[in-house]
Amino acid sequence: MVRAPLAPWERERGERLGALLRRARGSRSMAEVAAAAGVSAETLRRIETGRAPTPAFFAIAALAAALHVSLDELAAACARDPNWHPGRPSIGIRQTVASSAGYRTDTTRCSR
Repeated sequence: MVRAPLAPWERERGERLGALLRRARGSRSMAEVAAAAGVSAETLRRIETGRAPTPAFFAIAALAAALHVSLDELAAACARDPNWHPGRPSIGIRQTVASSAGYRTDTTRCSR
């Protein structure tokens, strides 16, 4: 399977995520944080440097827990819309998924 090239905003989002994780890691070593999260140091290095701009959710969740960073904070820092924050998403996940699947989202319930 060939993966479509990433858009510039997707690469930038990966770089923002990496920078946030790097700051949260502080003086702790990559090996220490990776071990605490249950991921390889190479995976952490690739995420921090932006070379893995779309890392697996569970890797990010484990790193967030090891670094004591909330997933809401990570999502806000990496959102495409700079005004997005966890309490007021610019578009709900339900609408995003439903719209991409061809469902109408202008009613209370999703329907085709």
